[in-house]
Amino acid sequence: MRGFVCLFVVTCLLASGSLCAQSSSNTQSGQAAFGSSSASGGDQGNFGFGVKAGLLGVGAEVAARVTHRTNVRAGFNVMGYSRSFNKDGVDYNGHLSFRTIEAHYDFFPWAGSFHVSPGLLAFVGDPVSARAFVPGNGSFTLGGQQYFSDPSNPATAKGKLDFNQIAPVATIGWGNLINRESKRFSIPVELGIAFQGSPKTALNFSGSVCDFPTNSGLPANCRSVASDPTVQSHVISEQGKINHSLSPLKVWPIISVGFGYKF
Repeated sequence: MRGFVCLFVVTCLLASGSLCAQSSSNTQSGQAAFGSSSASGGDQGNFGFGVKAGLLGVGAEVAARVTHRTNVRAGFNVMGYSRSFNKDGVDYNGHLSFRTIEAHYDFFPWAGSFHVSPGLLAFVGDPVSARAFVPGNGSFTLGGQQYFSDPSNPATAKGKLDFNQIAPVATIGWGNLINRESKRFSIPVELGIAFQGSPKTALNFSGSVCDFPTNSGLPANCRSVASDPTVQSHVISEQGKINHSLSPLKVWPIISVGFGYKF
């Protein structure tokens, strides 16, 4: 799917270059026939480059003119953030690692700064990952069942959260990397939504767990997480609980502000 997005972007850019050349040729012909430059609409420059920051992180993008009212635009974003959190007695060390590629078709209905931009957003890798270590005799819950971490082989966990790899995007904005005026610089602002679908969580526990402590105060019936089907069923149940709690997050807001240069 990533290859598809890259091919889509390259194709759009190549097509736009061809259209730009054709538009330039037509404009020159029109000028020769009518002695006027009005056919070009005052357009200057066919390409633009920008940097930006927003809810997808920091990134860069390029744009190419297609017509007087349209551009194609492609870019990438990166964002990293780490924090610890507790879920059902398990202390996770989580890491947010957004790496996204985006492609847009910008339409300027009034040939000004306002634009409407449908597009695609591709997530590269796992957006969220987490690791956990449960100290020996530590208590935690899986799928509503309480367990104790085996002191001789403590329980550990790895988890990740993924969205749909390719997400449709709808945005509006103000500003144009290839503004139709003589100005070289611009400050684009964009607002919108990526429809990435409900997040999907995957949990993987290893080590050994034990049942409730005996009268001696020591855990009993310790066994490997990987080989016990009952524990595995509780891991799957816990995974389902997390997926259900995250199900409302079917869209990701897009807000960004950037700085562009036309050439």
